[in-house]
Order: sequence, then structure tokens, then C-alpha cells
Amino acid sequence: MEKLWIFDTTLRDGEQVPGCQLNTREKIVVAQALESLGVDVIEAGFPISSPGDFNSVVEISKAVSNPIICALSRAVEKDIEVAADALKYAKKARIHTGIGVSPYHIHHKLRSTPEAVIERAVQAVKFAKRYVEDVEFYAEDAGRSENEYLARIVEAAIKAGATVVNIPDTTGYCLPEQYADKIRFLKENVRNIDQAIIATHCHNDLGMATANTIAGVQHGARQVEVTMNGIGERAGNTSLEEVVMAIKCHQSIPVQTSIQTPKIYETSRLVSKLMNMPVQPNKAIVGRNAFAHSSGIHQDGVLKHRENYEIMDPQEVGVEESSIVLTARSGRAALKHHLELLGFICEGEKLEKIYQDFLQLADVKRDIGRKDLYQLLGEYVDESGFVELGKVSYEYGTTVNSKVELKVGDKSTVATAEGNGPVDAVIKAIQQHVDQEVELDEFLIQSMAKGSDDVCKVHMRLMCEKKPYHGFSSHTDIVIASAQAFVDALNKLPVKQQVTL
Repeated sequence: MEKLWIFDTTLRDGEQVPGCQLNTREKIVVAQALESLGVDVIEAGFPISSPGDFNSVVEISKAVSNPIICALSRAVEKDIEVAADALKYAKKARIHTGIGVSPYHIHHKLRSTPEAVIERAVQAVKFAKRYVEDVEFYAEDAGRSENEYLARIVEAAIKAGATVVNIPDTTGYCLPEQYADKIRFLKENVRNIDQAIIATHCHNDLGMATANTIAGVQHGARQVEVTMNGIGERAGNTSLEEVVMAIKCHQSIPVQTSIQTPKIYETSRLVSKLMNMPVQPNKAIVGRNAFAHSSGIHQDGVLKHRENYEIMDPQEVGVEESSIVLTARSGRAALKHHLELLGFICEGEKLEKIYQDFLQLADVKRDIGRKDLYQLLGEYVDESGFVELGKVSYEYGTTVNSKVELKVGDKSTVATAEGNGPVDAVIKAIQQHVDQEVELDEFLIQSMAKGSDDVCKVHMRLMCEKKPYHGFSSHTDIVIASAQAFVDALNKLPVKQQVTL
């Protein structure tokens, strides 16, 4: 099995997403997480672009030991000098320099000629070799370049000293067979190609970044340039987790990575939080629905044998377990499973009666929780943990003071708390009356239409004993919607008991 080098550009290309910029301290946290994950190369920034980026490359070089630290530059001597200076503390340093190679870039961006571009590429690689041994050359917009010309400039760059040649599909234009053919053409027509590693760098404008990357690996590429959660310019970059798990699932691809896959999920969450960029629920591998099943047919199959509908064990990527979600599409097997989790053993006619009542309720409620199931059973074995939200009020001072009326079980109470904002104050007040230790892991607010009088939709994800519990609500008042979503999630926490019906 050949090694596939994982080149992570979350902190460079990924950070180019508007609104996702990190400060140096945050970048160091991400870099250390990527090191723990097992990436081989961290592209830490574009040093000449700003003093902040320069400083981040310097500090990441100090903080990280195992991965190669890479700095981006254009094919400009000043860029390369600054990149080399930023890498002075790196244990293993790489300069990543290059130039546009498509007709669009040569004629309209650079306003140059094909021969002049090759000359600039060679000069840049040679200049970078004065500072570091490891030089990567990128042929920007290779996806739309002519293969014959691409082969010429790649061969010249390798001859000048490039150790890695990066073949970016910068605009996400290629189809998998086109990108594969491009890599194959280089393998067959660049005479010195054995002296360098071919790298993929695919964008997702047509939703094919992962497919193109895998196609490139299948035809000889041995470095993949990726980001956590697939973040990046426009529609994003190739997703690290998708490529790594695709290779792990398909043993016919003769490569292996150094990624510690059980750390994928926690790294994904870290990047999402620090960059303030939520992961879409249906995102492959790391989305909250990636291992969730709501169809009765799927639920029955998964409960009988996980591999009926899952091609990987959730724990392989750091997810505790699959989710069997109760909806109007759920079957008897899923209902029985959830009843058993609550401690109710239910069979035969009793199960059938509860199931028919469940379907009627599920048709009018989007999400069925623990209290709903107790109501279906006609049993309130333990109401003590249920929380009902009453009146919510708050006032501003040096801090925000909240007052929340609650009913916990059969007891009414009033909770007060201080916070750095109304939502924080109200949540803290509710938490005072929660027996189990919970962590607010995700908090999303979305508008449902337009205008200042809009209804907002809130999703909260709580973690309790390493398991997620989701709460949802909508209201014209953001504070009330947040409190309702928090209570909704709380009321889904399990209570252990054993009752045979």
C-alpha cells in the first residue's frame, strides 16, 4: 500500500470563506488538532497577504512538530522571500509557489504568453529552492488547461527542483473522467514525473471535488489537498473526511493515510465552531444526519444488522452511535427500540395499539420525544425530569438578569440567573433545575422569511454522557425560541427504568 499524503489547507484556502477568518491563537488550536488527526502537511497561510497571516505561519511553525508546514506564494520573488522568512521556525518547511496555466489565466489574468509563463514558473521554483529543499509547484486552473501545455510546464518545474506538482481544478470545472485523464496524461508524458509527487487540489463548484480527487488518486496522484468539512472559496474544497473514508471503505484503492479517523468528528466540530460555519445536517461523514435513520424500512434494517444501511461504523469517525429518529415514516421496529431504551418491554397487540396512536401523533409533530412516548403509553412512570417552560423575562444592567417560570415534574418554581446576554441568562436559569450534566454543543438561529417581525427557527444540540440530543423551536422572540429549544432537548434525555407492559 502506497502512502497518500494528506495536505490540509483549512487554514489557508479554507479560511478564505467570508466571515470565517481566525486569529493566530485560534489557528494554532486548529493546527494542533490537525496534527493530532494525523495530517502530513498543514498549509498555514499566505504570508505576504497580511501581517496577521505572516505571524500565523510563524507561530504555527513553533507550535506544531510532526507535519510539514507549508506557506503559499505567487511566482514572485518577494512572495517567496516572505514565505521563507515566515517558515524559519518550522521543523519541516515547504514553499508552495505557482502560476496560472489555463488560456484564461495566461491571456486574461497574467496578460502574458505560454512561454513566458513557463519561464516564470521555472524561476520561481529555482528561487524557492534557495530557501527550502521541499518546493511544491501549483499549476493554477490546470483543470481548464490543455494537457500538452500542462505537461510541459510540470516537466519544467520538476527539472527546476519541484518535489511536488499540484494540479488544481481551481474552478471545479472537471468531470471525474476528465480530471483522471489529466493525471494519467502527466504520468505517461512527463519524462521526470517519477521525481515528484502529483497532488490534487479540487474545488466543489459542480459538487464533484471528492469524486475528482478520488479519480486523481486512482490514476497516480499521491497527495490530496483538502479541508475539514470541505470549506473554502465559493462552493468549497475537497472534504478531508470524505476522501479519507472513501479510501478506507474501498480497499481496491491501493493507498493508505495516516489519519486517525476516530478524531475526525471532534476536529470537524472544532473547525465549525471556531470558524462560525455550521456543518450542513446532511453533510457526508460529519453532518448530524450522516448516521441518522428515520425511514421505517431503513430503521428495521439497521436494528437487525447495522451494515444493511451503513457502510461504516459511526465510531470509526468518532460518532458515538447511529440515531434512530422517530417520525411519521418510522416503523414498529423503531418504536419498539425507543420504548426499550425508556425501559418498556412491549410486544404484540399492545405494541400495535401504541404504534397506531404513534402514527397519528407523528403526523402532527415533527419530532417525537420521551414525554410523547410516555403519553402514548398512558404511563407517567417518572415525571420528575420533565421541564415545562412558563413565562420568561429579563432586564439589562451591568449584566443581564433573567427570571424564568418553570414546572419541573409536578413542582412549579421560579429560576433567576445572570448572563452576558438574555439567551445566556435564561439558559443558565433553566440549567439550575436540570439534574443531569449537559453541554450546549451547537446553537443555530435561522430566519424563516424576511423582516424584523420574522419568525426565527432555533436548533440546539446538547451533549450528555457523550451522546447528542437535539431541540427545536420557532418563535418571533429569539430568547423565547432559544429557551423552548433548550427545554425540548432536555426532555429527550433518557431515564433508566424497566417496565413490562
